[in-house]
Amino acid sequence: MGTLGSQVMCDNIPGLVNKQRQLCRQHPKVMQAIGAGMKEWISECQHQFRNHRWNCNTTARDHNLFGRLLLRGSREVAFVYAISSAGVVYTLARACSQGDLDSCSCDPTKKGSSRDSKGSFDWGGCSDHVEHAIHFSQIFVDAKERKERDARALMNLHNNRAGRKAVKRFMTLQCKCHGVSGSCSVRTCWQAMADFRRTGDHLRRRYNGAVQVAVNQYGTGFTAAHTHFKRPSKNDLVYLEDSPDYCIRDPQSAGSMGTAGRLCSRASRGSDGCEVMCCGRGYDTARVSRTTKCECKFHWCCSVHCRDCQQLVDEFTCK
Repeated sequence: MGTLGSQVMCDNIPGLVNKQRQLCRQHPKVMQAIGAGMKEWISECQHQFRNHRWNCNTTARDHNLFGRLLLRGSREVAFVYAISSAGVVYTLARACSQGDLDSCSCDPTKKGSSRDSKGSFDWGGCSDHVEHAIHFSQIFVDAKERKERDARALMNLHNNRAGRKAVKRFMTLQCKCHGVSGSCSVRTCWQAMADFRRTGDHLRRRYNGAVQVAVNQYGTGFTAAHTHFKRPSKNDLVYLEDSPDYCIRDPQSAGSMGTAGRLCSRASRGSDGCEVMCCGRGYDTARVSRTTKCECKFHWCCSVHCRDCQQLVDEFTCK
């Protein structure tokens, strides 16, 4: 993409501050990689909250993906900032390792020999350059919040950092053995990111234990909003305000799409159960036909042949 093309692209992205537009123009391929990776972290967010009244739904009609939801400093917004920040790190590190970007590649510090609990090994392969991805994410994603420095900006910065730390937390050492008959007398190893699902699972647990905070008297950090709450650590998610009522459709003021029409489970007592999901409004039942694989047989060698069977099932949706 030429200079003019990158300038047009960056000028048409809503919500960027000047520092972000400048970085966007300087690194158009990085921006394209981040844009392509958005689907992944949004999909992960929706997976984590698929059985929740708020299901990480996005809106195509607003200037941001989550509409007016982001105006409130709620627990859900804390998760959105953390998972999106983590998604930027994951996407960039992977793009670097795959050779998609000119500005980075594999981690150059992983050279020579090292040791772990199993003994010595040689660095080889391609270690994911997470530190580079974290550094760029910090400069780009945090730029908007660093202009404000109010309570909401401090909240966003904290959750952005927690998201970045979550990706680094699940880096693993992967090794390949060399030697006679696979004796593993010599090992070649590299550092690799875990599947993004592990980051999503971790941040969902942090969401469950998120800490409501207030800004301290100096305006530089947080104290727990209530005396019986713990002081948040750097790994915790923090939020300022209670969540809106996600039972009711109120996209204009709360960013809530409500739960009417959502699928629910009549047998479940959890958050996906009709009683909880439908907020006591009741549910409709419809008998629908689903196609499933059946009468599968193994054929030598090496395939499995199945029939498509129609199955009638009851489907429950919130009123």
